[in-house]
Amino acid sequence: MSLASGRMELREVDIRKHYPAATAMLQKLDHTPRIAKATEIPVQERAAMLGTRRRFRTNASGLAMRSGARAEDVHLLSRIENVNKDDPIISPLQATVMNGLRRALAIALAIGDAFSDTSDLGDLKRANLQGSLPAARKSDFTELLQAEALVVGHVFANALAFLLGPHETDVSAKPGGVEEVLTDNARLILHGALWEIDRDIAAHADDDAQLVATVAGFAEELMTKLELRAQTSTRIAAFASASWRVEADGFIICGLTKRPRPNG
Repeated sequence: MSLASGRMELREVDIRKHYPAATAMLQKLDHTPRIAKATEIPVQERAAMLGTRRRFRTNASGLAMRSGARAEDVHLLSRIENVNKDDPIISPLQATVMNGLRRALAIALAIGDAFSDTSDLGDLKRANLQGSLPAARKSDFTELLQAEALVVGHVFANALAFLLGPHETDVSAKPGGVEEVLTDNARLILHGALWEIDRDIAAHADDDAQLVATVAGFAEELMTKLELRAQTSTRIAAFASASWRVEADGFIICGLTKRPRPNG
């Protein structure tokens, strides 16, 4: 079934097969920012049975500010766990944000598979892996990778805002502005987004309500940026007219159109 043939079901099995990869990204990823400026932010580590301890790192997978300085990774789950610094137990809202992030990542990766499989990108990826990508198709390959990144990034942000919508309150947050938007490929756009979410949580989320507001606010800003980027892409026409339904969440993907968030 083509992407433009009407509303389709995004099967649960196709979403859940991406849970391990999504979880791994949330547990740890390496990312050196290319656009956003690296800043020093505190990292909260949960020490087993001993509460938490504080250390500092640059937010550029840079040098940890301690003896034996080394490259530092982004540990988003640990960041979320330590929003309430005085409570060693993960709160329900923290768990909701964690699960929302994983679910949104998995949905986005599943849509990326569909985009790849229903365009030339799937064949070009296979040829590239085999070292047989024709020189005449390299430009097409680059453009389709960028289109896939736009699709995956937007669906991630759209799903995340949708899933967190019922848990938002009157508390507002002002993320530092979405800057690290890397559309080279799907992996980079997700890594840049998670890196920036980590930075925003560190800067703006002192409690659970601010955590939800910060992550949801970032998702809204990322969607807006990607919708602007998509206006200059000629490779996402089929996806832009497609409609998908994620039955378990009641979430509908209509191209690059933002899905209204449900009320809590």
